[in-house]
Parts: sequence; structure tokens; C-alpha cells
Amino acid sequence: MTSEPRRLDVSPYLRRQPVTLALLTGLAVVFFLAVSALARIHDAQRESLAERWAQRGVDNLDVQQFKSAVEDFRTALLYSRDNPAYRLSLAEALMGLKRDDEAQAYLVNLWEREPENGLISLELARIAASKNDTEQALRYYHNAIYGTWPADAEAQRRKTRLELIAYLMRINARPQAEAELIDLAAAVGENPAEQEQLGRMFASDGDYQRALAAFRASLRLQHHDAAAMAGAGAAAYQLGRYVEAERFLEEALAANPGDADVAQRLKRTDYVLHWDPFRQGLGQDEQNHIALAAFAAAGARLETCKTPDAQEQQFEQQWTKLRPRMTERGLERNPDLVNTAMNLVFPIEKETAGTCGAQTETDQALLLVASLHQED
Repeated sequence: MTSEPRRLDVSPYLRRQPVTLALLTGLAVVFFLAVSALARIHDAQRESLAERWAQRGVDNLDVQQFKSAVEDFRTALLYSRDNPAYRLSLAEALMGLKRDDEAQAYLVNLWEREPENGLISLELARIAASKNDTEQALRYYHNAIYGTWPADAEAQRRKTRLELIAYLMRINARPQAEAELIDLAAAVGENPAEQEQLGRMFASDGDYQRALAAFRASLRLQHHDAAAMAGAGAAAYQLGRYVEAERFLEEALAANPGDADVAQRLKRTDYVLHWDPFRQGLGQDEQNHIALAAFAAAGARLETCKTPDAQEQQFEQQWTKLRPRMTERGLERNPDLVNTAMNLVFPIEKETAGTCGAQTETDQALLLVASLHQED
């Protein structure tokens, strides 16, 4: 009788296999978690180092230590290569060193990723302006004005437009500057400092009507501001509104007694008003007195002139003919002589202004009075 072959009992191994697999899986998970934790720690350390170097760069940028700032931001980028904020700050530091080409390379790369970013566009506009590339400067300035900003977007857009206007004035692009100023005026709103700045820019552009309106808006929001009052007084003076100019300038000088420019302009304003026989509120005697003095000043101007100009010779004949009637008694008897006299004084001052050398203060004042009461 033959015996059956002996069978190997593998059941203990089969029972241990799931346990082994579970142990190996557990070890793999633990190892993966450990590696992930180490990677996170490493990344956190790199990010921390990047932030520390970037903060050093910001501090150096604030005090215009541009060379150190460049080194700081480049080190920060070693630890955080794709951080756009660090790249932008590095570009600003390079611009501080006048290394505009390097800065532009960083900025263009950032702009291609974020063409709507207002700050990036603004920096590119500044570089283009420094290179006298007007077309590119205008393009980027407008991108910045209509772009997105992380905070205070409207204020940042207004500041950018102000910078654009200053650039346009610097390159003497007056029509474009005027258009931007008008757009800005519609956006400034209830901000006295910006209204005052707007007034100064309108005045620089020769638009004294809008300048006066902006200074008045500033004063409505911030009463008794010396700079706004001085600006309003200067604008009113340029518009020939001397009574209004006098009021603003007196208030400005009271607020800032040391302002020599305001004091000088107020003196000129008072002098013009003094020589205006037609200003409101004058009595007949005072009007007559001014007319007599103005007539005498015009005669003195003709006397010092003595050119062969036919018009001036005709004025001299008219002045000589009128002279016997120009007395206090004559004016009392015939008040219309004031108009007759001043209608001769004004053209005499205008005619001799450009042909007879330097004018006296009286002649200058009478010329300004003439511009109020006679059309060219």
C-alpha cells in the first residue's frame, strides 16, 4: 500500500501576508508624510527667508538705498523665484539706479502676465517718459489709469492722471494736457488737496477760469487754506477780477503774512483798483481825482515817448486839445469829461506799451484798467 504525498501547509504564511502588506503600506504612508512635512518645513523656511530679504529691500527702497535694495530683492527671488511683488520691487530699485533697461525687462515680463495691473503700467510709463518715447508713455499711462489697483483705486487713478498731465505739460503737449485736466476735474470730487493741485495745474496751463473754480472748490471743503486762497487770488487777478482777487489775497496774506509773492500781487491789485475811475462805489469827487491823475500820467508817457509814430502824434494833439478842460472845475461842470479823458488815456497807454520803453507802475496799472473797460 502506497502512502499519499505530504502536503505543505501554507496557511500560516497566507494569514501573515495581509499583516505584512498593512505594515509596509503603513510605513510608506509614514515615510510619505515625513517627507511631505520636511518639504513643507523647507518651503516654509525658504518663504520666510524670502520675506525677510524682501522686507529689507522695502526698507532700503523707502530710504532710497537703491543698490542695497537691488541685492535684497534679488536674494529674495532666489528663495521665491516667481513672486511678482518681489520682481516689481526689484524693477523699482533698478529704476532708482537709472538702470531702466534692466527694470523694463522685468516690468514687461510682469505686464505680459498682468496687462491690467495699474502699478506695472505706471512704472513702464515712467520709463518710456524718461526715454522720450511719448507714444509708449501715453499708452502705459492710460493703461494705468484704467487698470486695476489693489487698494484706493480711484485715488491711484487720479494721481496717475495728475502725473500724466505734468508729463504732457513738460513736453508742451498743451491740447492733450487740457483734455486730461478736464477729465480729471470731473473725477476729483470732495478732496481739497487734489482740488488745489488741480487749480495749480489749470493755472499753469493758462486756464484761469477753471483754475479759479478749482481753488474755490478747495476752499469750500477746507476754509482759510492759505495756498488755495493765494491760488484763487492769482487766478482772479489774471482774469481781471481785481475786487475778488483783492479779497482772496488779503485773506491769504492774513493766513500767511510771510508770503512775499502774495504781498506783491496784492500790492499790484490794489494799485490797479486805485487807478480805476469806473469801479463801483466811487463818489464823483474821487472819480474826478483819478481821471485827472490818469490824464496827467498819459501826457507824461507821451512826453517821454516822442517817436515819429503817426498814431502817437495824433494822440498828443488830442491830449493837448483836451488839456485846458481837464481841471477839477471843468469836471464838476461836465461829468462826461471823465469818459472823454479815459477814452484817450486808455489807447495812449496801449499804443505806447510796446514802443516807448519801460512803463512806470502807474502806466502798468492803467494798461490793466484799460483791458477791463475797452475791447481790443
